[in-house]
Amino acid sequence: MMIMPLLRFSFILLFSVLTLAAFSQEKTDANVFGHVLNASDGEHVPFINIIVEGTRLGTITDASGHYILTNLPVGSHTLVVKGMGYETTYSEIEIFANQTLEVDFEVNYTGIDLDVIVISATPTSSGFRYQPDMVYIGEKLQRKSEASFGEMLNHEPGIAMRSLGSVPARPVIRGMDGDRILILENSERMGDVSETSADHSIALDPLVASRVEVIRGPAGLLYGPSALGGVINLLTTDIPENWDDGHSGVFSLQGASMNKMGAGFGRITYGFENTAVSGRFAHRRSSDIRTPEGRLPGTSMNNFDSSLGFGFENEVSRGGASISLSGQSFEIPEKIESPDEGVEIRLQRAAIQGRLNFDDKNKFFDKKQLRFSASRLFQEEIEYMRTNGSINEDVELEYSKYGFSSTMTLQHKPVRIFDRGAFGFNIHGHRLDVGGDEAYTPGENRLNIALFTFQEIPLSNIMRLQVGLRLDFQHTGTIRNELFPDISSKRNSVNYTGSIGFNHRPLDGLEVGGQLARSHRNPSVEELFADGPHLGAGVYEVGDETINDEIGQGGDIFIKWKNDNIQFEVAGFANYFRNYIMFEPTGETDPDSGYPIFRYSGDEASISGLEISALIKLHKNFEWNLGMDFVYGRRLNNSNNYLPFMPPLRFMTGIEYDFGPGWVGGNIVSASNQNRVAPDEDVTEGYTLIGITAGYRLTTMGRHVLIFRADNLLDELYRDHLSRVEERNFPMPGRNITLAYRLFF
Repeated sequence: MMIMPLLRFSFILLFSVLTLAAFSQEKTDANVFGHVLNASDGEHVPFINIIVEGTRLGTITDASGHYILTNLPVGSHTLVVKGMGYETTYSEIEIFANQTLEVDFEVNYTGIDLDVIVISATPTSSGFRYQPDMVYIGEKLQRKSEASFGEMLNHEPGIAMRSLGSVPARPVIRGMDGDRILILENSERMGDVSETSADHSIALDPLVASRVEVIRGPAGLLYGPSALGGVINLLTTDIPENWDDGHSGVFSLQGASMNKMGAGFGRITYGFENTAVSGRFAHRRSSDIRTPEGRLPGTSMNNFDSSLGFGFENEVSRGGASISLSGQSFEIPEKIESPDEGVEIRLQRAAIQGRLNFDDKNKFFDKKQLRFSASRLFQEEIEYMRTNGSINEDVELEYSKYGFSSTMTLQHKPVRIFDRGAFGFNIHGHRLDVGGDEAYTPGENRLNIALFTFQEIPLSNIMRLQVGLRLDFQHTGTIRNELFPDISSKRNSVNYTGSIGFNHRPLDGLEVGGQLARSHRNPSVEELFADGPHLGAGVYEVGDETINDEIGQGGDIFIKWKNDNIQFEVAGFANYFRNYIMFEPTGETDPDSGYPIFRYSGDEASISGLEISALIKLHKNFEWNLGMDFVYGRRLNNSNNYLPFMPPLRFMTGIEYDFGPGWVGGNIVSASNQNRVAPDEDVTEGYTLIGITAGYRLTTMGRHVLIFRADNLLDELYRDHLSRVEERNFPMPGRNITLAYRLFF
């Protein structure tokens, strides 16, 4: 009975003796405290380890990057600072009795998260991802240059294209179109009408963009409450930044065989010590698209884009302003059997943009940014007929739009449980006047005022949360015109949207992220009041004044893993809409115009899907990429029908060998049959497209890049399911050879 108590007493006595022997020197009150800072920008680094080498003594920085080590033994010690994503740092210190020592550390970030930070994803540009994203910059952007951003981004995982010819081709993300995805210019709304209809184009030439960022999933809190599908941010350098003294610039030429297209672009920047000026000009022209069955009339274009900009920087601020002018003239397919008849859209846009940044490390809100954009758009839809050498024109539809958008963002330092975060204010609005002989909607006044916040909460050095909240007040009112002389409708609403996301990096090279979000979308003037033939779209549109606001709840998750030879990412998403507003065929035809009747209606709906991409290095300079995407959309109340205009299941693969001075490769895109269609929506057959690419780099008196690309090499006869060109028997482009040249100087 006495054995166990004796053993316990003996163990306690032995432990006490060993402890006294280990710390036989006099106990001290020596402490070390300080902060761990990022060497590149001076930001505090949370949740990074500080260890006394050779001992078990250590601690971890808190959310503000602060640490403290207490009761250290006197003598010389080596402190080791290490954390995932940062280079390990060592520091020798000397500890004296009853001394408190302050030691700050600087650590170098090694960039385990992303090669290039997608700045559109967070206002703090922290690099932590909560939804899938991608960025196109430099040579990667040059290789994908097309006549429209829809054609440029098509066939990327999760991104399809709504097409009605080359110019009005617009990206579709995860089956969502319109203002469920936001297309921005330099992080502000463009003021065009591309989101409203398939015949309307993005008012910016792809040659102008110096960087394109794509966020798939709910990223609308920073830019608007409706963007549950995603955001595409088209960034230009119209306002110079990061310039060198003297002149620098870029010049490019591009040609394509499929539509006999030629394009040219030039930008030059001249920098002084604290200021710079910049100018650019782009011009693109083409004839009609050639399909495997011949020419598709009504698909020519003649576009230009230009700007002048000014930038400045000093110790505490930087910014600038720019003015841009653009014009587009492009045809819309109408009647193949009547080559003397056609529809042409003419667009002119003028815009002023500005940006102002302030940095003050001594204040809690240490980074401030103000952006603004104001634009004027004038667009006409003209029906023309050639008779006896003359051309008769009728303006069937006319838009005059004045738009503005401005955002102020205040970034704050880490505080308590929060890392860097931001508070913001956004205001945007427009006046849209609609006229012409076939003005099928009234005009619209719209004003939106919003407050938002974006916060990140580090839980450890490998996991963090993101929380966002946005509050919007929106006023809309109709504007009378000749076809709607008595209309007088107003809507006021207060909308809230929110999101919560996580990012977890349990292992080096492995990243898991996800997000839950709520969106709120107010119906557009077309969805509410349309009643008439829309010449450019070739449909008779019918709205519904009783449509309620569209409320969406969405969630997505992604897993990304990479090492020296493999990069793999899989993303899944599911969205539920309380009142999903659809544009769907009724199966009826308007007797006067002969156009099919499409109706806007609302119903409960869900859209879900999967995206997979992989990049495998088969050799030091030999890469193999694979991709797949799938979207499934269905109504939940009325007859459980499929949603219209959902892209089919697609597979993508490609190989590339880069031998230094140049590269050569090929790709295959295969789409399956799309028979999951809405009532009265056409089924489309599957297709496979093969392409090849090659390029060469030169560095004599500047940096030159030559690019060769062949698309649809086998001249495949096919129709894309999202094409809005009806009854044209596979109107998508046939074989196309593209040659491009770029010079950087």
